Amino acid sequence: MATYRKRCGKWQAIIRHKNIGTQARTFVQKSSAVKWALEQEKRLDNGTFGQILPAEITLRQLLTRYSEEITPKKRGAATEQRRLKRLIRDRVSDLKLAQLTNMALASFRDKRLSDGNRACQYDVVLIRHCIKIARNEWGLRLDTNPADNISLPPSGKPRARRLQGREWEQLQEASNLTRNPHIWPVICFALHSGMRRSEILSLQWANINFEKKLAHLALTKNGTDREVPLIPEALLVLSNQLRYGYEQPFPISENAFRLAWTRLKHRSGIIDFKFHDFRHEAISRFFELGLSIPEVALVSGHKDPRMLFRYTHLKASELSEKLNNIHLRKTPK
Repeated sequence: MATYRKRCGKWQAIIRHKNIGTQARTFVQKSSAVKWALEQEKRLDNGTFGQILPAEITLRQLLTRYSEEITPKKRGAATEQRRLKRLIRDRVSDLKLAQLTNMALASFRDKRLSDGNRACQYDVVLIRHCIKIARNEWGLRLDTNPADNISLPPSGKPRARRLQGREWEQLQEASNLTRNPHIWPVICFALHSGMRRSEILSLQWANINFEKKLAHLALTKNGTDREVPLIPEALLVLSNQLRYGYEQPFPISENAFRLAWTRLKHRSGIIDFKFHDFRHEAISRFFELGLSIPEVALVSGHKDPRMLFRYTHLKASELSEKLNNIHLRKTPK
């Protein structure tokens, strides 16, 4: 049986049970406390106490808990939090888990395709993993995960975008109107190092060895640390940043840089160039300089050569010029 007591102007319902111990919850009104206690006693009787019933919880509630308990433990948590905030606002999150049928998720997927296959994939995968965690760890009473039966849209073709014509100069000219003095150095360092944006913005001076010309990355996307050889142009960028006296080379948050980069692109008129394309450009240039696959992999951090090739788009004109300079021996008659 439940007991009730009034504390600090609120009502507390207390349930004591030999198997579950003591459970208590506080409410503004006594009627709400009584309603909660009766529901818990009912669940104790039918064996569903402590479990999440699909008809009583929305996808939004599960995603919110996921964002609070699961996402913060991941690398790239900030990016996933932005995706979750958008997903939590979506109308699909209004649905109770009992209403989240295959058809409902398929309809959400088809609508989300308007923002691109990749964005759609991320959302469906997030929903799928959230429900999986809820079933395995949070006590969600759901026989099957509806997101398991939803096919994902195919991944798009790997981007082959590289700098063209005067685009580098256009970006530089647009950067002159940027108030933050660290935006252009980040861009230059990305082009000359091939490092990811998150890796660049998380660099500390303790990670830089000017004597050995190395940058140590303690935590990377693939979960391992690595040392990145730095070419003179990248070292020059870092040397110039020393004069600011900050604790890290590029003192700017990921969100602030993302917004500044978007504004800079619009000013330059180069809308279809993504910041990650600098990584494509840098890796392609390393190959054009004559570096081998293992050497480029050491710089880029790729473990699988197949993934490395997705970032590599050599310029056919430059390769043709290189081939023309090779003098092949004449084959014997």
